[in-house]
Amino acid sequence: MSALVCVARIGAAHGVRGAVKLWTFTEDPFAIRRYGPLLSKDGKRQFEVAAAREARDHLVATFKGITTRDEAERLNGIELYVPREKLPATDADEYYHTDLIGLAAVSIDGDVLGRVLAIHNFGAGDIIEIAPPKGTTLLLPFSNAVVPEVDLKGGRVVIALPQEIEGDDADEAPSASRPREGGDP
Repeated sequence: MSALVCVARIGAAHGVRGAVKLWTFTEDPFAIRRYGPLLSKDGKRQFEVAAAREARDHLVATFKGITTRDEAERLNGIELYVPREKLPATDADEYYHTDLIGLAAVSIDGDVLGRVLAIHNFGAGDIIEIAPPKGTTLLLPFSNAVVPEVDLKGGRVVIALPQEIEGDDADEAPSASRPREGGDP
């Protein structure tokens, strides 16, 4: 089976007839109906959307074979996946996380920095997490300035490590709780 991509997460039951809140991670929330059966992370369970309607920040959906609130409640928290090849092609400078995870990370000079462990977004833009051969992971902005090249065919990303900025007082010890100044615009 090809790589699976998470396209939605089932939330709490909605009503008494088996509907659930459904958070989609697709550009078009209703696209999940076009991908065919949705799979659990392990690929052992399949879910087919019977109906979906828009709510405030999610969909309210029913799945074939789920007809009661009790059945719907047992689905809460399940992430839904589709095989990568069922997803549309990306535009230039757009990537699915699954395409980036596992790529080698190298510096502009070609030095090995590690492997891409994950892509995160905590609300202020994408962050690339790199696991070096030794030491703690690196968390860097996933921007054109820091990641000037993504070579999917070559299996690598090129990283332009940002320069650290010294504080005003050279004698002052750095504080782990104070955010570093500078960074990506």
